[in-house]
Amino acid sequence: MRIETQNSIDENIMHFYPEGGLNIKSSSEYSDAKSVRKSPLAENLFDLGNISSVMITPDCISVTKEAKISWEVLKPQILAEIMDFLTSGAEIVIESDDTDEENLLRKIEGLINVRIRPAIQKDGGDIKLKHFENGVVYVELQGKCVGCPYAQRTLKDGVEKLLKTYISEVKAVEKI
Repeated sequence: MRIETQNSIDENIMHFYPEGGLNIKSSSEYSDAKSVRKSPLAENLFDLGNISSVMITPDCISVTKEAKISWEVLKPQILAEIMDFLTSGAEIVIESDDTDEENLLRKIEGLINVRIRPAIQKDGGDIKLKHFENGVVYVELQGKCVGCPYAQRTLKDGVEKLLKTYISEVKAVEKI
């Protein structure tokens, strides 16, 4: 099994792309003892130590490490754990029919923080989740995004497309 890696703008985040993707329905972020119980893979990664959060999407595992440890030490351990776990055939995420508002907001915020925000910050802007209502994600654009003539295009072609792809409950994204 091949797993490609990609560094993030944030030096404490690394993305792991297993060949063929992951057999899960939606994206989830795990950042505490309670949430990791819903993902045996995330739980195993946290057991390595020095991990502060894990985001699992159908095509990627994004790991946020604590600043005190280097990727040189942690990356081989994470790769081995992901490889061992995926070859075992165990369930990656314990899927639930839980679509409550809080869980949905966590998923949306996790995707924004791990996949969208670093790209926007690279261009001098920022994006903040404000709220979610009736299938619409409301965000606030900050920094260089405020006066940018391409902000609406980024919002619709980038942010909205990504959120709709990974979270079926998202129907649109609007800025406040």
